[in-house]
Amino acid sequence: MIQYKIFPQNLASHIFAVELSFATQVGKTYHLSLPAWLPGSYMIRDFAKNIIEITAYDNEKTNEQVTLKKTDKQTWQFTATGAYTKINYQIFAFDLSVRTAYLDNQRGFFNGSSTFLQVQELPDEPCQLVISLPQELNEKCSNWRVATGLPRAKGTEKYQLGNYLADDYQELIDCPVALGDFDAFEFMVEGVTHHLVFTSQHFGDRERLKTDIAKLCQHHINLFGEAPFKEYWFITHLLGSGFGGLEHKNSTILQASRFDLPNPNKPEETTDNYQTFLSLCSHEYFHAWNVCRIKPKEFQPYNLQQEVHTRQLWAYEGITSYYDDFSLFRTGLISFDDYLKQLAKTATRVYRGQGELKQSVTDSSFDTWTKFYQQGADAVNNIVSYYTKGSLIALWLDLTIREKSAGVYSLDTLMRELWIHFGRTNIGTSEDDFINIANILCNDDISEPFLALLNNAQRVDLAPLLSQVGIAFSKQKFKQLNSLDTTDNKAYSPYIGAQYKNLPLGVKITQVIENSPAAHAGLAVNDILVAVDNLQVSEKSLQQLADHLPENSQVTCHYFRDDQFISSKMTFIDSPLAAIGIQEIDNMLSDKWRCKI
Repeated sequence: MIQYKIFPQNLASHIFAVELSFATQVGKTYHLSLPAWLPGSYMIRDFAKNIIEITAYDNEKTNEQVTLKKTDKQTWQFTATGAYTKINYQIFAFDLSVRTAYLDNQRGFFNGSSTFLQVQELPDEPCQLVISLPQELNEKCSNWRVATGLPRAKGTEKYQLGNYLADDYQELIDCPVALGDFDAFEFMVEGVTHHLVFTSQHFGDRERLKTDIAKLCQHHINLFGEAPFKEYWFITHLLGSGFGGLEHKNSTILQASRFDLPNPNKPEETTDNYQTFLSLCSHEYFHAWNVCRIKPKEFQPYNLQQEVHTRQLWAYEGITSYYDDFSLFRTGLISFDDYLKQLAKTATRVYRGQGELKQSVTDSSFDTWTKFYQQGADAVNNIVSYYTKGSLIALWLDLTIREKSAGVYSLDTLMRELWIHFGRTNIGTSEDDFINIANILCNDDISEPFLALLNNAQRVDLAPLLSQVGIAFSKQKFKQLNSLDTTDNKAYSPYIGAQYKNLPLGVKITQVIENSPAAHAGLAVNDILVAVDNLQVSEKSLQQLADHLPENSQVTCHYFRDDQFISSKMTFIDSPLAAIGIQEIDNMLSDKWRCKI
C-alpha cells in the first residue's frame, strides 16, 4: 500500500506538507509525477508548478537522502537504495477554485490531482491517506473537520481527521477534500446518504436546501434507474461572488455566491440566483453518470499527462446542460414558463453571434483545450459552446425521438440505454453509439440530419419540432442593451451589440458582436467606456440615454484602452432579430414533451 500524509504546515503562507512513502526495490528506478490536468476541466494546469520543495529519503538508513532528478516539468525520478522510500514535499495552495488547492486560517481544500504525486510504476496500488493537523495548530484549528468522498478507514468517523482509503491512485485523486469549521447536513435518497457542505458562512435555509436538492437527486436516480455510489457529497465554496462546478464519481465541488442560497425569511421565493445554484447542483450530479461513468472511448483510461482530444463533449456537457434546467421544471422547483425563459436565454447565447456558423460542436469539443477553455476576445463571434449548442441538439434529439416513436421513447430512454451498455460496463462511447441508439428508438434512420447538426456549422432549427408540442420559437429583439431578455414588441429597441459590466467609473466591455454599432465604433473587449456625449457612463445611465434618443442617433464615446484615452462615434440602432423567444401556446400539446418516458 502507498501511504500519503497531508497536513497544513503554514496557514499564513498557504502551504500544505505532504509525505509519500512506499515499499521499493533496491536498484530500481521510480518515477513520480503530478497530472497536467484533471477530468472535467480540459486545460493544461501544470499542477507541479505549486511544488515548493521536494526531497527523498531511504527510511532504512536513518533517513539518508536519495537523489531526485527532475526529468520534465511534472516528473521526478530516483533509484531506490533501500526497501522503503519516503518523499517529502510542500504544496503552495492559494487557488480557491474547484480545481486545485487552497489554505488559509479559515479553511483548507485540495484536489488530489494537484496535490498527490503518483508513483508511475505502481498505478493500481491501494492508497492510504492520513489527514492531520500539526500540534501547533491543534488549538487554532480545533474545530476543523474533514469532508470527502474517500472511504474512511476503520476507526475514522465521518468528518474526522484520520485515515482514508482508496483502491488506487485514480480513486485517490477523484475525491477532493475540504477542511475547516464548515456547516454540514445530510439527506437520504433511495437509501443513499447525501451530504451538503458549505465551507464558509452562509445564511441559507438548510431545510429548503435539503428538500429541493433531494428532488433533483431523486429525478436523476429515477432517470438512470440506480445510484452508482454509496454516498454523495455536495461541497460548496461560498464567496462574495463566484460560480463554478466540477464533477467527481461520488462528489462535486461547487462555487457560489454567499447569498445565492434560499432566504429563510422568504420561503416561497425562488430568486434567479437560487435557481442558478440549483441548476448547478443538478448539472454536476447528472455528471456522476454522464461523463464520470458513461464517457468517451478516448477517456478510457484518462491520460492526465497531456491533452486528450474527443469530439463528444457536445453530448457529455450538452446533454447534461439540457437536463440541468429541465429537471428543475420536472421536479416542480420552477414553473414551465420559467423553464422556457431559461431555454430562450440559452438559445439566445447561441444565436446572437456568428460562432455557430463558423465552428461545429464536434470541432468545439475537439478544440476545447485551446479555443473554449482559453477563450479570446473573439469568442462570441468565432466559436460555439458545446455546452449551449449541445443542449439545443439534445432538445432536438429528445423531440425527434418522441415524435418518431409516437411518444413511446425519449432522450430519457437513450440515456438509460447508454448507462446500461456503456456506464455499467465501463466501455467508452463513440459518436456512432449515440446515433445507433437514436435510430433504434426512432425506428428510423436519422443519421443524416443528426450528423449534420454535429459536424456542420449550422443553426439548429427547433421551430418545427417545438411547434408540434405547442411551443412557439421565434426570433425577437433584445429588450435592453446589456441583457439577454427579449421582446416581441415592434417598437424601437436600442442596440449597440456589446455586453459590459459595471465599474466604479464607467463600464468594462466584455463582448463585442461583429458588424455591430460597438464594433463599427472601434470598441473592443476590455475597453473601459467612461462617457458618452460627455455624460458619465454606468450600466443604468447608458440604458437611460439610449431610451431617450431617437433611432440612429450618433453619439461620441470616450473610453480607455490600456492607458490611452480614445474617442469615437457610435450609432444607436434598432435591435436586430438576434434574440430568441420561446413561449407555450398549447398546453395540451406541450404535454407530449413535458412528460417523463
